[in-house]
Amino acid sequence: MSTAPARPTLAAEHRELTGKAVSRLRKAGRLPAVVYGRGEESVNVSVDTHEFELLRKHSGANTLVDLSVDGKKANPVLINSVQVHPVNRRPLHLDLFLVRMTEELTVDVPLVATGESVAVTQLGGTLLHPAETVRIRALPDHLPQSIEYAIEALVDFESALHVRDLVIPSDVTLLTDADEIIAKVQPPRVEVEETPVAAEGEGEEGAEGEAADGAEGGSATEGAEGESAEG
Repeated sequence: MSTAPARPTLAAEHRELTGKAVSRLRKAGRLPAVVYGRGEESVNVSVDTHEFELLRKHSGANTLVDLSVDGKKANPVLINSVQVHPVNRRPLHLDLFLVRMTEELTVDVPLVATGESVAVTQLGGTLLHPAETVRIRALPDHLPQSIEYAIEALVDFESALHVRDLVIPSDVTLLTDADEIIAKVQPPRVEVEETPVAAEGEGEEGAEGEAADGAEGGSATEGAEGESAEG
């Protein structure tokens, strides 16, 4: 009989510092966090920044974590959100949701495409993911980390995969609309070269005079072409 893998653990300490004063915590290698749950009073804590980054590197978005505060009995939490620095992407603050193992949770689960599509590899199309997650409901220890789907069925630019094509575990309830598109292939863009309108008039005095008088306008035209190329 196989046993369920042990949940990752995270140690936390109560913290008194709040507001701008938490910058001192971060300099000391501690990450401020809040633990909360339905019917539970929120608690300000801090965790070791390096320990948390290792945990995040080896676990998914819906991984249950056993959180111990001040060395007391561990309780299961979900890392509900991570506030990160806009430039270096380092974590700044955590929201830890205290779960009850007998109560279902509603979460968003990332979708992962597998395989190859001939519309991409042979026809030069671009794979699009209009929906990158689906919303599901399940017990905390039955939350999937991700849901995979194969893209071999995308054989042309009219084909599409929908939420209804996903294989969902029997102990998970799908909440996203079944008709929502999760993947399709965009045809390659065809660039059409425009023939210069003034080409026939080159060499005529009138045309040269207009070009000389309208030099500033010519510069604007170049700018417009540049914008078109970038877009």
